[in-house]
Amino acid sequence: MDNTKQKAIVLLSGGLDSATALALAISKGFDIVALTFDYGQRHKCEISSAREIASKYNINHRILKLDLAQFGHSALTTNIAIPKGKFRADQIPVTYVPARNTIFLSYALALAEVESADFIYIGVNALDYSGYPDCRPEYIEKFQEMANLATKRAVDGKPVIIEAPLINMTKAEVIRAGMNLKVDYSKTISCYDPDSGGAACGECDSCHLRREGFKEAGVADPTRYVKIKATVGSQ
Repeated sequence: MDNTKQKAIVLLSGGLDSATALALAISKGFDIVALTFDYGQRHKCEISSAREIASKYNINHRILKLDLAQFGHSALTTNIAIPKGKFRADQIPVTYVPARNTIFLSYALALAEVESADFIYIGVNALDYSGYPDCRPEYIEKFQEMANLATKRAVDGKPVIIEAPLINMTKAEVIRAGMNLKVDYSKTISCYDPDSGGAACGECDSCHLRREGFKEAGVADPTRYVKIKATVGSQ
């Protein structure tokens, strides 16, 4: 009898969604390889969060260094100001990193072939998301089609399956699912503009989505926020 576990590559950014996707993959009993990207992002503290999360689960963790900052055109990789407040639903925000998920999934696909992994887990979400085109269900479907055409595993009849288990969940539903799996959200960071110590700004779109998600889920928000200074002259 073959008792070999199936293997899954999990994209682990260090954020709330990716930590939940990781916990879901672990709950399925897969042998896990977590993949984190140091891609030139300003909020590098998320890499430390990913490392801490992977260590807690005692899983294989690979950190791959890229330089997407050389392409620019994103507030996450350049000195463009991080917008505060919630993003408009009809516009792709300046925090969009060109082709980021396509690049990440392509590397994960290559690693899946090398590791003989059957699945790739990615924590993208199409409901409580910020207008990014590479977080939509149709994007995942088309990437799966491409993966089926482009890999030796697929040609040999063993395609790598792209799993996006959070794709149709609200942020509150993601949090509830994670709480059922005992995800420690205090170890995660979602902020686009944290301070040097990793405290969340509390004002960017990602912070708004995260805070509202915890409120709607009825779960205490464990996020460490920057202390907002009182307005000068206020009583």
